[in-house]
Amino acid sequence: MDRGQLPLNQLRAFEAAARHLNFTRAGLELCVSQGAVSHQVALLEVRLGVSLFRRLPRGLAFTDEGQALVPVLAQSFDAIGATLDRYADGRLREVLTLGVVGTFAAGWLLPRIGRFASEHPDVDLRIMTNNNRVDLAGEGLDLAIRFGDGAWHGTHADLIMSAPLTPLCTPEIAARLYDPAALTGEPLLRSYRADEWPNWFAAAAVTPPSLRGPVFDSSVLMVQAAEFGLGIALAPPAMFQTSLAAERLVQPFVATTIDTGKYWLTRLLSRTETSAMRTFRKWLANEVAGEIVASR
Repeated sequence: MDRGQLPLNQLRAFEAAARHLNFTRAGLELCVSQGAVSHQVALLEVRLGVSLFRRLPRGLAFTDEGQALVPVLAQSFDAIGATLDRYADGRLREVLTLGVVGTFAAGWLLPRIGRFASEHPDVDLRIMTNNNRVDLAGEGLDLAIRFGDGAWHGTHADLIMSAPLTPLCTPEIAARLYDPAALTGEPLLRSYRADEWPNWFAAAAVTPPSLRGPVFDSSVLMVQAAEFGLGIALAPPAMFQTSLAAERLVQPFVATTIDTGKYWLTRLLSRTETSAMRTFRKWLANEVAGEIVASR
């Protein structure tokens, strides 16, 4: 059927009647009479050559043909409504779905995302957090911020920043850490990456102890445990500046760090970059560059 010939009034009347299974209530919703709704549905039935409802003494019941048409119309009207909702102040708001590894989301992005919303009101940002396990296509993500080496198959990656790891703990625990070897007698909180603490001890020229205790699948949760004094976390201080500035955490050995990966902004190579994707990428790069300049 030619789009210019779509019987929109008839389809709208049928969709409303289908939700209420009643012509009178459908008419009240559409601000028309019961007879007008019934007439529009009858015209649609004539056009299609099928009956869409069985008329009952106290309402309506679907025929098989009517039941098949309902979900198609409902999805179509929902899609139209969602698109119209994206218009604001005479502009089309473009949806951008962003996947973010939880540590970066909580530690770096969240304190700054208000600036993005203020500077780019035409971008409707949707944020989905993860533990660095990302399926861009399967999760419907436009972009994803991930931690690693930047080499993901079929993916374009822009470097955001380095994130070296160093021990973080409460000031009370730090007071008894006279040198890196003192850590061997403390509870060491671990992430699911088993080689991090051994690599850090190697960098500090200390024989690593046997590692015991809880393993966390979230660096945010691990560092919160460190704030409660439950042990020492090995984490990127750049992601926990708020806790460090408030002196809830300190870095007892600032000079000893290990680099296990970096943060990257990624998208599928098969995905054409949209205006919203480009806007976010440039904003992110400018934010990081501004902080580098400010720290000098």
